[in-house]
Amino acid sequence: MENELIIVLDFGGQYNQLIARRVRECNVYCEVKPYTITIDEIKKLNPKGLIFTGGPNSVYKEDSLHITKDIFELGIPILGICYGSQIMAYTLGGNVEKADVSEYGHTEVNIADKNDIIFNGVDSKTVCWMSHTDYISKTPEGFKITASTANCPIAAMSCECKKLYATQFHPEVVHTKEGTKMLRNFVYDVCGCSGTWKMSSFVSTTIEQLKKKIGNGKVLCALSGGVDSSVAAVLLSKAIGKQLTCVFVDHGLLRKNEGDEVEEVFGPNGHYELNFIRVNAAQRYYDKLKGVEEPEAKRKIIGGEFIRVFEEEAKKIGSVDFLVQGTIYPDVIESGLGKSAVIKSHHNVGGLPDVVDFKEIIEPLRMLFKDEVRKVGLELGIPEKLVYRQPFPGPGLGIRIIGEVTEEKVKIVQEADYIYREEIAKAGIDKSIGQYFAALTNMRSVGVMGDFRTYDYAVALRAVDTSDFMTADATSLPWDILHKTANRIVNEVKGVNRVLYDCTGKPPATIEFE
Repeated sequence: MENELIIVLDFGGQYNQLIARRVRECNVYCEVKPYTITIDEIKKLNPKGLIFTGGPNSVYKEDSLHITKDIFELGIPILGICYGSQIMAYTLGGNVEKADVSEYGHTEVNIADKNDIIFNGVDSKTVCWMSHTDYISKTPEGFKITASTANCPIAAMSCECKKLYATQFHPEVVHTKEGTKMLRNFVYDVCGCSGTWKMSSFVSTTIEQLKKKIGNGKVLCALSGGVDSSVAAVLLSKAIGKQLTCVFVDHGLLRKNEGDEVEEVFGPNGHYELNFIRVNAAQRYYDKLKGVEEPEAKRKIIGGEFIRVFEEEAKKIGSVDFLVQGTIYPDVIESGLGKSAVIKSHHNVGGLPDVVDFKEIIEPLRMLFKDEVRKVGLELGIPEKLVYRQPFPGPGLGIRIIGEVTEEKVKIVQEADYIYREEIAKAGIDKSIGQYFAALTNMRSVGVMGDFRTYDYAVALRAVDTSDFMTADATSLPWDILHKTANRIVNEVKGVNRVLYDCTGKPPATIEFE
């Protein structure tokens, strides 16, 4: 039986990926597609429901994003959120205008119709997250108002006979107190989903798809030793066995001792029957990155060199058809989807060079979030120690060093990061933090060591709490841990005289520095 599918149509909003995440939490498979998807493409996908996302445009302007009215005649349930609610109203004959009072942040919403299926089980007054300057001033024919706020008379509306629903607020964000309940009502009670999607079915289905796609072909897997590439490697090994060769590129931008640790796990004496090749390419990367300071340029250089190294290794092996990467959904989203803004190019998505000397690139985890990838890892029997290993970006320390990357700077951040991780582990909180690491700023400042003046670098420590890595809150670390870590770094790491702690969430920051 095929998975039930909910499609999220992307109109460029900042929370789009969270909608898909929340739907998947209801055990229903969900994908984000650009708003430009055609009616025929939607029909082929045969979704149980559609969700229109928010977006930064004003629907009444000529250059804003629009859709064909035909989409509302498909008979598929639709939920419009923020801009998605406005485009539903506008397209079907309602009015959308600039609001006299914009609404941002936590807002009390009054539910006008408790019998509306979306608000089943929701309190009559509930706190929701608003973020809009326009509002629906008149509903289309056949719609009723189901919720309002002090400044927004149509905070939600519905046309039950056509299964069309809309909310001006964002049910997908955690700040909307009962948002998950609303989305669950839509997915189950409106769309009729049964919630059968789970990781075990994903694993078995993906293995069969890989077998069919690859056939007798040879496959090269980009293995970094991180969670994503490790899960991808084991998934491929289950599907094609000896046809798989895993290439581990030690680009000199790894954490302290990490190259040897990866080889110990996946190499000839490791836990898995994989063809394993280690390529030591540190100097090659240092040469390519010399003088480069711009973050996107660094990412693209690192991504480009990854592919070039793999091409070279493929030629040595002979006749390799496919390249496998551990790309995951946040990588895809942040590298730009539809009209969404590009936050940063990931080395294995937006950082790919224009020409790649492989028949095709396979990314079996492309539509999964980080915690979903970990569930797949456990389903595959990968030890928890590996599955819950601290996330590490493909470009490595290259994006944890602000500005130019040099061998000296890499050494500094390796040592500082090692101390930080060691102290976090000693405190017994290493498994409770989503991600933590040390980064090297490009700021140098005056300090005193003994009787001597110093002019050295500042290291920034980062720790965040997150479930999906699309949003994150800075971890409130105990002061004694920070104090001890800072003391050790400035005393043990040459070239550092100052340690800072980054207490910024995502958004507005990203988890990594560049």
